[in-house]
Amino acid sequence: MLQKELLAPAGDINAGYAALYYGADAVYLGLQQFSARATATNFSPENLDEFTAFAHSLQRKVYVTINTLVQEAELPDLMKTLDVCSRCRVDAIILQDLGVVKIIKDVYPELELHASTQMAVHNKEGALALQKAGFSRVVLARELSLPEIEEIAALPGLETEAFIHGALCYSYSGLCLFSSLETGKSANRGKCLYPCRSLFDGEDGEKHYFSMKDMALQRDILKMPVTSLKIEGRKKTDLYVAAVTDYYRHILDGKGADAFREENIKQIFSRPWCHFHFNGKDKNVIDRDFVGHRGLLIGKAKESSNQVLKFVTNHLLERHDGIQIDVEGQEKPFGFALLKLKVKGKEVFEAKPGENVEIKMPPHAPKINAGADIYLASASAVKAYYKYEKPKPAEYKNRQQIDVKVSVWADKLMATACGVCFEVDGNFAKAQNPVKTTEAAQKAFAKTGDTVFELGKLNLENEQGLFVPASVFNELRRGLYAQIKLDHKQGILPQVPERKLPQQALWAIKTDCFETLQKIDLNEVAEIIFLLGKDTKVTDLSHLPKEKVRLALPCVCRKTSVFEKKIADFVQAGYQKWEIANYWGLEALRPYCVDVRFDSPIYVMNSQATVMAKDLGATSVTLSLEDTMDNLKFVAKKSCLPVVFPVYTDVPLFTSAACIRSNPCSVCRAEEKWMTLEKNGKKYQVLSRDCQTMLFFEAPLCHTREAKDIAADVYRVDFVYKKYSAEAAAALWKKCRNFDDIDGAESGNINRRKAMF
Repeated sequence: MLQKELLAPAGDINAGYAALYYGADAVYLGLQQFSARATATNFSPENLDEFTAFAHSLQRKVYVTINTLVQEAELPDLMKTLDVCSRCRVDAIILQDLGVVKIIKDVYPELELHASTQMAVHNKEGALALQKAGFSRVVLARELSLPEIEEIAALPGLETEAFIHGALCYSYSGLCLFSSLETGKSANRGKCLYPCRSLFDGEDGEKHYFSMKDMALQRDILKMPVTSLKIEGRKKTDLYVAAVTDYYRHILDGKGADAFREENIKQIFSRPWCHFHFNGKDKNVIDRDFVGHRGLLIGKAKESSNQVLKFVTNHLLERHDGIQIDVEGQEKPFGFALLKLKVKGKEVFEAKPGENVEIKMPPHAPKINAGADIYLASASAVKAYYKYEKPKPAEYKNRQQIDVKVSVWADKLMATACGVCFEVDGNFAKAQNPVKTTEAAQKAFAKTGDTVFELGKLNLENEQGLFVPASVFNELRRGLYAQIKLDHKQGILPQVPERKLPQQALWAIKTDCFETLQKIDLNEVAEIIFLLGKDTKVTDLSHLPKEKVRLALPCVCRKTSVFEKKIADFVQAGYQKWEIANYWGLEALRPYCVDVRFDSPIYVMNSQATVMAKDLGATSVTLSLEDTMDNLKFVAKKSCLPVVFPVYTDVPLFTSAACIRSNPCSVCRAEEKWMTLEKNGKKYQVLSRDCQTMLFFEAPLCHTREAKDIAADVYRVDFVYKKYSAEAAAALWKKCRNFDDIDGAESGNINRRKAMF
């Protein structure tokens, strides 16, 4: 059985060195652009070159995350970034954007493709589709259970990577538009502001309904059949990376998940831990009462008065350690540095486990109730524990091999390499031992110093067996190497085939409810897109004009067997037009020769992505719901495929496998339930159905006013998820067709400045 790869994060070069020192087999990191952790320090090109060279000297791997969506105007910068990755010999690119896929396949075939978790691979079919698209590895959705992971990992010839520790998103990664549409800071662009962790007012009062605990699979990683075990944390410190990497290295090496290392991690940074859905559906994955770093639980408050708190500590406690305390009614624990510590009435530097301690709290401290949890949130002893070594600056660099030819004559030497030559005049006599001349040349030209190349083959032509002093060979080497200028790869963007732009856009309706269409004149509708449910039958659509119907598959489908026969039945009945919102749909429809459109969750934000979509079999694409106006115009004009622009839709702000309901799973029928939440005076609608949670703005997203300026082939009006009466749908349809604004509608990013997005 192959050894599992332990993959650690690095938000900067020091975190990378810490990861390698404590046993990571591979490190993933981001550069200054196109990283889904844009607010991390990230790596400069010089850092990347130095770090990859060092990692490779240890036989470790380096993966670069170019896992954001790329807009059209950013493609030249993307090429520069990929040039750097190629030059630095990174082992793979972790990516989301189809345009990045296309460019790497055409221009940088030496770079291996890893599918980011942002691509929301959550079933075997999705993994297969990406494997056939050229990916050597897929990063699985965090939501999967062990049996689901095992099924995907069993696919021959495909590497799999799964998260084992760190922060969790409430949404499937890649399917969250909450931060983007509310604040203009997109998670798909690496700028998420985490509005999901906010306090909402709902049916259970004011709670953090979407604030996830941290994942910590601990010993369960030994059950996982994946290629790579991934630690989350590119925004964490080198101390955190060292501690977590060390913890899981010990588990993988058979040394166990010892409590000491676990406690260290919790003191550095930790929300409460959970296994998410690894062992099956679990509702205990949300921390509704508090957010942020908690720490290691070390005791419960006995009493407090005059800013003095008394408790029994179960852990070593030192002066200057950081303390946090849960305070009822506050969403974050109260924290402070421990400046005074007493045991038995005497001031001490440290208190041992089991001792009754008194600690002095700051003047502004809130009232601490008896029984409140007390946490050690920062410990000097832990900070001192994780030392690591790193190379001297610029000690390592990626070098390019060059072959050198040296010719020796009685009156001169000549060296040639990389198309340049250099000569040294002299007077060279017969050598007593010609072998030593060869050795001297080899030794001299092997000295490449601060250059970016190293000696490959040395071809010495010395037919007369002449003697050349080492000093002359060194002079020849210096002169030659000074003239060599190695060309860095500069990729050229592939050409995008042009399409004939539409003279006039057609209009389409998307719905999941037949009653919605009853008051709409279907003669005005070029296409009816119907979102299939698990119970939809062929006969249900018999009253609709078949030539106008396009069938949509759901974005998330954990049990594709539900749709296998359904797809076959509809195709056999003559339904040839389909829409997919996730890559699993490609594989599900592969047996049939049908028309496949990509919906907006398969993101298209640049013209290269439209070419890759075409290569994958798409006949049309849907523009992104979170894009900006200038880029929408760009993509619509430059796309090689027909484009669809949704002008009215109730957009899912996220789709989640975490349940918002308070009731136990054992008594839940998983039927449709709508709830209202409120945050800072703004209302949201939550749909809970079939163990899935979706969040919506109270108002729809509407771009009718801007639609005429976008060269779309199809304008789409959606009546999906929320319930619309036939009368309301007909009225909205008429307004959209007239390009009228919808009062109170959300506008998203379409009119926001690009800099925000």
